[in-house]
Amino acid sequence: MPPVIETYFTSVLDGRINSCEKLKREAERILDDLYNPGAYHFDLDIASRHVEFIQRFCKTPSGKIGTPLKLEPFQIAWLQTAFGFVDDSDTRKYNEALIVCGRKNGKSTLLSAIMLDMLINDGEGSPQCVTAATAKDQANLTFNAALKMVMQSPLLSKHIKKRAYDLYCPLNMGTIRSLASATNRLDGLDLHCCIIDELAAIKDRSIYDLLKQSMGARRQPFLFCITTNNFIRDSVFDAQYQYAADIISGRAQNDRFLPLIYELDSISEWDQEECFIKANPGLDTIKSREYLREMVRKAKDDLTFKPTVLVKDFNLKQNTASAWLAWEELNNEEMIPEDAVFRYGIGGLDAADSVDLNAAKVICRRRLPDGTLDPRIYVKSMYWLPQRVLDEFENAGKRQGRDNVPYQIWKTRGLLRTVDTFKVDKKVILDWFLEIQEDEDIYIYAIGYDPWHIDDSLLREFQNAFGAQCMIPVRQGVATLSQPMKDLRAELAAHNIVYDNNPIDKWCLANTAVRTDINGNIQPVKGLDVRRRIDGTMALIDAYVIYRNQQEEYLSII
Repeated sequence: MPPVIETYFTSVLDGRINSCEKLKREAERILDDLYNPGAYHFDLDIASRHVEFIQRFCKTPSGKIGTPLKLEPFQIAWLQTAFGFVDDSDTRKYNEALIVCGRKNGKSTLLSAIMLDMLINDGEGSPQCVTAATAKDQANLTFNAALKMVMQSPLLSKHIKKRAYDLYCPLNMGTIRSLASATNRLDGLDLHCCIIDELAAIKDRSIYDLLKQSMGARRQPFLFCITTNNFIRDSVFDAQYQYAADIISGRAQNDRFLPLIYELDSISEWDQEECFIKANPGLDTIKSREYLREMVRKAKDDLTFKPTVLVKDFNLKQNTASAWLAWEELNNEEMIPEDAVFRYGIGGLDAADSVDLNAAKVICRRRLPDGTLDPRIYVKSMYWLPQRVLDEFENAGKRQGRDNVPYQIWKTRGLLRTVDTFKVDKKVILDWFLEIQEDEDIYIYAIGYDPWHIDDSLLREFQNAFGAQCMIPVRQGVATLSQPMKDLRAELAAHNIVYDNNPIDKWCLANTAVRTDINGNIQPVKGLDVRRRIDGTMALIDAYVIYRNQQEEYLSII
């Protein structure tokens, strides 16, 4: 009888199990490794040892007490893949797995069982096993489930003891504990197994980085991340998801990383019942089909609930329900062509009066070689922050950076500049517009700005540089912004706004919420979390207002 790894992933490939394209490609890769071993081969005995331990000794942590944990075929296939590929010295191929699937597919229960297996059944001396999260309650979910499994098993309870802060196994001096704290308290770990349940909820990627790096001294450690999607964008989850997608597609190479992604291929599939299983491998056996039907019906009737269903049940990227733009509208990975030539641009700026982020944009149109108008609007961007702000966070050990985003990385990539003054001198924005004009030969036709944040002396400097009529105030109210924002949203949704896949632009767009009045007029708002900046969006809107108002004249000169 063929192993479950073979029958399951063959069913994924031949369509008997309706699956997304990413899972199909990964299934093809796994089966190729199974049939054509290289440095690593599949050892069914080793793989079965872990599966059999879980099914023999682990009990369900909730429901009917004492019920043995019966793994579903997809879970057995996961475990056989993770543990079964070894080299000639029986050292595992994989040391990290990212598994993305919809909520209520048995993730936490499986993770708890894996942690017990890694504690007792992996042949490691003094193994440190942890379940990690940003909040203690979340970290304790997996820990407490493991404790309940121990309490229900006479054999496990004989060898695993509950202490004040951990589970301890005297046989091999191993421990299981939950971790959730500031990252500067996580140094010094020597982990054999790390479980991160709901990676997408973690805002601070330095927690992940420290846990990953803490495994370097172990012979065959394993980091398991099983998660649903979330509303938090530009997080460690987004980075890991993209890395996993790159491995699946062949754009990245890492034989030690196991990516298993269950999601819908398109938002159009969200109400097609035959596609439910694409994101929910435990449908009908673990997760109720009727319950999922109810969620979809409710989402159709209550559009504010729809983003939650799309994200949590089907793993489609979304922002918050009150966001101005849906993720599929704002996400555009198209780059500005290297050979693109622009002659005239329209600027926009958002100049903060405090230590907040400052932003500037130049939007450009162009003619194609045949003389026709390119339908896209191209966006060039720059951002500024005081260096002091970044230094304060780094010196305080807050490795995630201010606002929980990688400002330092963005600075290294040239997407963000820092100043040595207490706050950003707005003259640096003027200097950047001059750079665009002088270095890229793009004449600044006009600049839209919020008059609240530009004083008369700076306004005169801009006018001296670009002309008396160049600076055009953009009042920040519904009368000025509502219709341009609606038009800009349509352009973004059509992917006509090409912002060079700039992650800061994308972050600001994703952060932007709207306030709607009784007449349906809209204006941008920051939302409740002040760390979610929208400065880049405001600079883009200011530029777009001017472009929209002077479109005919602008297009006549390009």
